[in-house]
Amino acid sequence: MKEIKAAMIGLGSVNKNLLRILSDKADILSGKYGLSFKIVVVADSSGVAVNEDGFDMLSLVDHKQNGNSVSGLAGYTHASACDAVTSTALDIIFEASPVDFETGGEGLELARAALSKGISVVLANKGPVVKAHSELRSLARENGAGFKYSATVCGGLPVLNIGERDLIAGNISKLSGVFNGTSNFIFDALANGMSFDDAIIEAQNVGAAEADPSLDTGGWDAAFKLLIIANSILDANIELGDIDVEGIEDITPEMLAAESSAGNIIKLVASFEDGNYSVKPAVVSKDTFLGSCSGWEMGIEIHSDIYGISYHKLYEKEPVPTAASMMRDAVNIFAD
Repeated sequence: MKEIKAAMIGLGSVNKNLLRILSDKADILSGKYGLSFKIVVVADSSGVAVNEDGFDMLSLVDHKQNGNSVSGLAGYTHASACDAVTSTALDIIFEASPVDFETGGEGLELARAALSKGISVVLANKGPVVKAHSELRSLARENGAGFKYSATVCGGLPVLNIGERDLIAGNISKLSGVFNGTSNFIFDALANGMSFDDAIIEAQNVGAAEADPSLDTGGWDAAFKLLIIANSILDANIELGDIDVEGIEDITPEMLAAESSAGNIIKLVASFEDGNYSVKPAVVSKDTFLGSCSGWEMGIEIHSDIYGISYHKLYEKEPVPTAASMMRDAVNIFAD
């Protein structure tokens, strides 16, 4: 049995669900994979707490659900999250703090510090991967640490796993996907008479939309995911400026109705083909794979020279599958 000492950075909906999963699945994780997780560091916007004996996972969830913060926990310290992580005996950090796409934010600082000390990192936070993918992978390799971030792309849909693990030696000539479930929801809501602003509010209320809705409606969330896919499984080494990005703000109910009457539907499509990367609204037939990705579904179509054409889809309205992806990444790092 391996005891995995973990830090949990950010106690929002993703990491709260991860705590529930690690508790609920403890017997399977120990019996099948030989792993036991102990949460010894937790952090939220109020600060950091450390308990070398391990926090009770479900008690942490209840603490946060009741409106309390980490500053109210026994073991609260005035140290920064980075100092706590680097000064505590840890095997892994689960990083799901708020995203900062401008600088990578605290998540990037923590990832750098942890990987430099040989501590594995699992991210749900896209910011560090968008800003410093190559650097972080190099740090992990140099220091013998695990570095995984499958939760940053389409939540529970194992896009990165499929590309890195299952398409060995395959040449991906084309891929296209509906990566942003919020845009799908907005299109459906507009078609059913809801206003654009009300659709955004509803998406935020269920925890699916970004805190800054322009990341969804402007196409940037999908572009970040395409960037991560390109640099992780296509070895493209591109930057955000290499992706042609167009949002959905100009799509009207009338446009949706006109396309629907012709058997089509409008989707925010992220695509790669012939060296070109783009995210933009596209008219697709309802009877195609991308046309079938509706509501809170996300999907990807991958064309490969030796593996054919594959289609993968996920329904994810709430962040449980995203949290499960973080657990999956940790198991893939530590299980024999």
